Amino acid sequence: MTDLQVRKMNFAFADYDVPFLWNEENPAFSSMANAVSFLAIGFEKMIVKLILQAKPLLTDPAVAEEADAFMRQEGQHSTAHRQHVKGLIKSFPGLQETLDEVIGEFDKLTAETSVNYRLAYTADLEATFTSVFKLMLDNDSTLFQPGDDRVASLFIWHFVEEVEHRSSALIIFESVVGSDLYRMRMAPSIFRHVMKVIRLACLGFNKHVPLDDRQVDAMAMFASYRNMQFLRKRLPMLQEEYNGPMSRAFDVLPLGEQLTALRGVVRSQLPKHNPAHEKLPALADVWFERFDAGYDVTRWYTADAEVK
Repeated sequence: MTDLQVRKMNFAFADYDVPFLWNEENPAFSSMANAVSFLAIGFEKMIVKLILQAKPLLTDPAVAEEADAFMRQEGQHSTAHRQHVKGLIKSFPGLQETLDEVIGEFDKLTAETSVNYRLAYTADLEATFTSVFKLMLDNDSTLFQPGDDRVASLFIWHFVEEVEHRSSALIIFESVVGSDLYRMRMAPSIFRHVMKVIRLACLGFNKHVPLDDRQVDAMAMFASYRNMQFLRKRLPMLQEEYNGPMSRAFDVLPLGEQLTALRGVVRSQLPKHNPAHEKLPALADVWFERFDAGYDVTRWYTADAEVK
């Protein structure tokens, strides 16, 4: 039987305004995390359709059960991120255009690519999450705690559940496709698509969210964009509208930890990768223990204060 638990969450995003700059101490991380919300809605919608299409191919009952729990967890993530993004769109209506573009990219992927390709897409991308989210959760006091507790709690919940089902996508891929070579061959096009979608979200942020509200050039996370902006400063004929400071989300984090995460991402794409062997964020165990004990994980940093 699968160990995955489907948890329904309500982060009360409809109760009051959702700030774009939800962590004022780190505008670049606020913007990057918001882009993850947009990506999550489209990606997880694709996953739900994919698993429904792949179900007839899952002949092992244990894998079928894993796939169902994985799909239902991802469906809950998509629902919660939709509420977050709905709050952002309420303040910045132009972001509806951005959300439609992001979802459209994944709808196109569903319509135009095979089940095998989308299983590889899901397995490749999900395989990177443990290392990346460990970096974030290991630095929660810097990245999450100073911010809006609803938004911080949304991402902490999502990321610990990604750690929980870290092996699911590869288990499903191996059951249906079972080719590390195919997964590696598809990786370049998969990550080009991922970056294209994130770029769409960031371009939308620059277009629809005033600089006073985002406090950063949302495109600064892309090295090619930063290099182009560097050239523009020296070539007047290339000057464009100023979109804000070029700070990056992880500039405040130790370089060694960033490099460890990068090595983990590279390792995740190699043959015979087994996510079960990855080092996990300590915060994940704390989160699961608190959830099981009845702690209000939708207010991760403030629930204790209200009780007291």
